[in-house]
Amino acid sequence: MPRRRTLLLMAALLAAPPLLPRAGNAAQAPARRPPAPPRPPRAPKPLVVIDPGHGGKDPGAIGVSGTHEKRIVLAACLDLKRTLERGGKLRVAMTRANDRFVPLEGRVRFAQARGAALFVSVHADATESPAVRGASVYTLSAGASDRLADSLARRENRSDRFGMPDFQDVNPEVARILASLVRRETATGSVRLARKLVAEFDREPEVGLLGNPHRKAGFVVLQAPDIPSVLVEMGFMSNRLDESKLRKPEYRRKLVAAMSRAIHAQLSAATLGTNTTTPSRET
Repeated sequence: MPRRRTLLLMAALLAAPPLLPRAGNAAQAPARRPPAPPRPPRAPKPLVVIDPGHGGKDPGAIGVSGTHEKRIVLAACLDLKRTLERGGKLRVAMTRANDRFVPLEGRVRFAQARGAALFVSVHADATESPAVRGASVYTLSAGASDRLADSLARRENRSDRFGMPDFQDVNPEVARILASLVRRETATGSVRLARKLVAEFDREPEVGLLGNPHRKAGFVVLQAPDIPSVLVEMGFMSNRLDESKLRKPEYRRKLVAAMSRAIHAQLSAATLGTNTTTPSRET
């Protein structure tokens, strides 16, 4: 009997109409909030491509005491990579991180394929005159700003004699067309970076600057039309004093510190939309 009454009570409850909440009833369940939109992915940190000149079977300039340019610039670039990455604000890639040969066009393609924000090629060249010394920075131009810049560009562009024997045979008209394809924004960015580098080198008392330290020439390695690019000459292996300094890690660290400050300043200015340069000895 008790079981029967229980079943009848349950049946009555199931048959009864549901109770609707009154309007304004405080017990009414709150409306569900729509799900929050997904957060947009963070933009990747800007990438700086560092290009140690020469390498492998191409030693680059050979100093008066036998020092190979390729070894000096690789040591400096590895230090620059560590210094730049220390702040955690950017990414760094190197066209070579050991003693191997990379064709000039391959260096440019390396930077373009990775969407680099800046391209910095580092060298320590030689000239016919052993008296020429000091750091300098070069940007792309269809015509050289002076005889020294033209001579350096011709020497560096012959680096592909080991990997691309026909590359140096491009006629001047094609070279002018390539230069004309450089975007105005890219050229402007290259010049701004060059000026920042010169200004930061000037802040280091022990770093000597070549007269007129920002120069222009048709370096093949600077011809990416979409990446601000500079070529840094840390000094000249044909000068006994420059070679001696460049062999010392403590001196290279001063050059690296200056380059790091300039690169960070360039990227910060690009992000903020400002471009300021500290006065320097550049003329």
